[in-house]
Amino acid sequence: MKGDRVEIVIDAGNGSRVYEVTASRAGRRVEVTVGRGVVEVVEVTRGGTPVRTARFMASRVLAVVEHPAKQSVASAEELRAADAS
Repeated sequence: MKGDRVEIVIDAGNGSRVYEVTASRAGRRVEVTVGRGVVEVVEVTRGGTPVRTARFMASRVLAVVEHPAKQSVASAEELRAADAS
């Protein structure tokens, strides 16, 4: 969902660096996967097509902070109503 954001903090040897991947358009989301020594952060479309990819060595990653998009009050109420029926 537009507004999803993931911050990745990396050990750069002489300090740390912060990278950010954000869902830039409506309907896109940000997914994080960890495997085989690599942390991968991908912005994907509704259909699952990758738009942007960021890969980091897992041994250098200090933190991965996920910031989900804020839902509007109307959409949250619609979700609750759909779950109730």
